[in-house]
Amino acid sequence: MASLGCSPESALIFLGTGCSSSIPYTRCLIRPPDPPCTVCVQSLSLPPHQNPNYRCNTSLLIDYCQRDDAHKYILIDAGKTFRETVLRWFVFHHIPRIDSIVLTHEHADAVLGLDDVRAVQPFSPTNDIDPTPIYLTQHSMDSMEKKFPYLVQKKHKEGQEIRRVAQFCWNVIADDCNQPFFASGLKLIPLPVMHGEDYICLGFLFGEKSRVAYISDVSRIPASTEFVISKSGAGQLDLLILDALYKIVVSILILLSVLPQTGSHNVHFCLPQTLETVKRLCPKQTLLIGMNHEFDHHKDNEYLMEWSKRYTYVARL
Repeated sequence: MASLGCSPESALIFLGTGCSSSIPYTRCLIRPPDPPCTVCVQSLSLPPHQNPNYRCNTSLLIDYCQRDDAHKYILIDAGKTFRETVLRWFVFHHIPRIDSIVLTHEHADAVLGLDDVRAVQPFSPTNDIDPTPIYLTQHSMDSMEKKFPYLVQKKHKEGQEIRRVAQFCWNVIADDCNQPFFASGLKLIPLPVMHGEDYICLGFLFGEKSRVAYISDVSRIPASTEFVISKSGAGQLDLLILDALYKIVVSILILLSVLPQTGSHNVHFCLPQTLETVKRLCPKQTLLIGMNHEFDHHKDNEYLMEWSKRYTYVARL
């Protein structure tokens, strides 16, 4: 949990900081390697809320305290582990509902939990409730109509039974830094980034007094987006939340052409690219997300603190 900086009562709650497979990896437990995967084994040694190496799909909840002290809860992404994060964090932090949902993209680890949102909506056997607004690009909207037609359709066919499902109001936003939008009163600026050279994913810039940039899935930040979030461009970020899938790129993956010769992943930042980006953007503080089981929270935070001492900003898991 981190302070948002918009007011003393606002906060960021990291529902998940792991990759699509989440941590622990199932295969590390049912087919243990030799030697065993220490991060995956350790991730089960403590209750999840006490264990930062236990990581669900990357997702962020913005607890936004408005000027009248009313709280609004804005969810960024609802992936495969959404129900687990509700049990883990909504109960722990006494989160009563979700007021808005913002989607970065339409991949499984960002949207497959949308069906479970009905669990945090008011109960109505006839679906007679106020729908939760969702903000997404046209590309993601097209995908939602195929993945979740029963969540998108508004009119029932003659004779079609009413089934209780999550209720949403779908709002298409532009993948353009110059076209901000508001979710539950909070202004968000889209930050289009490349998630592989054939795919645009959105990050978001928000915060009234403190500038926060959230970029969960990225392999390259275009110059126009980088200007908006860089110290040498539109202004220094107070907090950068940034993708870092792999810590060490395994050489065999390069040999097998799974990864390019540069040692970077084709659709995600790895730690070397993440840290180079941090040096280039110069935020005051950086938090890393989207990590696989190469990252040990405690050990790697020690390394990142040593790395940060050489610069004027802080990076950590």
